[in-house]
Amino acid sequence: MTDNTAFPKEVSLPSQAERSSRAQAVQQRERGMYRLSTLGEMTGGIVHDFRNLLAIIESGLRLAETKADHPESVRDYIAAAREGVNRGVELTSQLLTFANYKELDLRARDLNELINSFKPILKYGTGTKVRIRLVLGSDVPNCGVDPSLFAAALLNLVLNARDSMPSGGEISVLTERFVQTDIAISEPPPGTYACLRVKDQGCGMDPDLLQKVLDPFFTTKGENGTGMGLAQVHATMQLVGGYLRIASERGSGTTVDLLFPSI
Repeated sequence: MTDNTAFPKEVSLPSQAERSSRAQAVQQRERGMYRLSTLGEMTGGIVHDFRNLLAIIESGLRLAETKADHPESVRDYIAAAREGVNRGVELTSQLLTFANYKELDLRARDLNELINSFKPILKYGTGTKVRIRLVLGSDVPNCGVDPSLFAAALLNLVLNARDSMPSGGEISVLTERFVQTDIAISEPPPGTYACLRVKDQGCGMDPDLLQKVLDPFFTTKGENGTGMGLAQVHATMQLVGGYLRIASERGSGTTVDLLFPSI
């Protein structure tokens, strides 16, 4: 008598190597989706940054025309305009980096050195009514920063601060060591950070506006704004693993902190 009992076939479980390969494929897809989403946000922001840089280049050339009889001054203005052109080239490279899914140029860098190299752009970009005050700390830790992204973020913050003070005033750009010890909602995890702070004496914002300022395309500047400035900065901080904090009060100005994890 023949036994026709059907035995279940053996099921071969995936090997460790196969499981690892599948996990890597999932991670790559997730990374690709994240970068694609970020690319959409960053593209609008980079267009906004280009407009800022073109305004600075135009300002430098216009000032050079008015100082044609003072060669030393003209050279300074032209140098500022050339620096704006160089920053535009860096932004173009950054956009290509995102489009080609290349890694960011994240290396341990000194925030103070980056800010000092960017002083001509800040000086001529804010105009004659606004003063830039640099207060650079002596114990700021090195942190992972992409120079072109950092420059674009700083320029956005400074020009936003300038626009909040149509009658002029002072913008403070500060750096310091920041140590987070507590675990709290909406705060960075405990650790040591390099903090960049941009503080203005402008009109400030009510709490309801403050909750919306990081939303893409939200602007308080009417037709003169794109709503991509702070959204661009926020996306930048997410890409480098940092954090953005903003505080504002109507009539008292606005303070924005960028926290970069120390290396």
